[in-house]
Amino acid sequence: MTGPPLGADVISRKAMQEAVSEYDPKDLALACVASHSGLDVYDGATDEGMRNIAVAQEGRHEVYSRYFRKTAGGARGCVDDVWTYPRYDGIMAPDQQKRLRDESAVWVPNRAWTSYCSIDACEDDFAVPMIGSRNLLRSEEREEQQDYYWLLEKAGMPFPRKIDHYDDIDQLAIVKLHHSQKPLERGFFTCASTEEFHEKAQKLIAQGVIDEPALEAARIEEYVVGPVFNFNFFYSPVSKKLGEEPLELLGIDWRFESSLDGHVRIPAPQQMTLPEHQMIPEMTVVGHNTATVRESLLGKVFKLGEQWVEAAAEHYSPGIIGPFCLQTCVDKDMNFFIYDVAPRIGGGTNVHVGMGHPYGNALWREPMSTGRRVAREVRMAAEHDMMTEIVT
Repeated sequence: MTGPPLGADVISRKAMQEAVSEYDPKDLALACVASHSGLDVYDGATDEGMRNIAVAQEGRHEVYSRYFRKTAGGARGCVDDVWTYPRYDGIMAPDQQKRLRDESAVWVPNRAWTSYCSIDACEDDFAVPMIGSRNLLRSEEREEQQDYYWLLEKAGMPFPRKIDHYDDIDQLAIVKLHHSQKPLERGFFTCASTEEFHEKAQKLIAQGVIDEPALEAARIEEYVVGPVFNFNFFYSPVSKKLGEEPLELLGIDWRFESSLDGHVRIPAPQQMTLPEHQMIPEMTVVGHNTATVRESLLGKVFKLGEQWVEAAAEHYSPGIIGPFCLQTCVDKDMNFFIYDVAPRIGGGTNVHVGMGHPYGNALWREPMSTGRRVAREVRMAAEHDMMTEIVT
């Protein structure tokens, strides 16, 4: 399978549609980076009778090649094939892209892929059909002019008020920036005044958690006091073509953050006696848990999903395809505020592997995780000769 030219300026949707048209519809595979949400994808593909390929990095590959490897007959495990490279971006090499196409592999983008590989390369050089909108992935980068905040504003959707300058901090705020020592993690901190901003910033700089350039580029916004709900949606072009409801709420998760979650389990007097290097909590995501919302709020949740789908279709054609996640806080008046958007499979969907999402199960009448829903969309598209509808 030759596929489209590699290394072109832009990977067009038409080129990917032509490539997927050459695939064997009866022998498709799902492939993704073996991190973040990989297990959900591999497990979901297995549930739907589809092959899967885990793209792993040396030193982290054994989770997939040993502990979750599918045994002969499929009695144990969910990972069919593991391709291991010195670095994740080994999959970006032209010969490895061809290898994926030769396997009739549909790529499932996740945050690990766009973090460990260049976002430019993901957009312009990776000539493998992917389920989802390739051009939406960059909206997740807060440094971009047309990021998800821009799209939220265009859509008239609720998000925390931006504070333009630290001199304007007049209430509890959160400062969003990258960790200086852990480039894929957060260096977030909270403050309620300009003085506290300077005090915490200087301490974190001295500790090596953040640096001056990142601080200058940080986004400051009001901190919404309330619980966190990450809404895992799915938008199905196949269902829409078949005359069925295309927007699905599959489930909800929330995050465990280190060392923040350790701090909140310590009584306030003890927190005040911590040494300086432990005083300011970090907000590194280390796990997830499942959640539901009170039923009277579900109408609001679906409205948020509909608004995002409409805005994405208007400004980022062809718009949302497949999974996306709206990450929200809820205030005391039960108003939702979107503080982050994942235009691809979310990071917390592994919490529903094997048992499905509560709302997805209610809709599909069987365990339906996000990974399984992705696999089912691919399978349905193949059965109805609609593969070109779901890839970019």
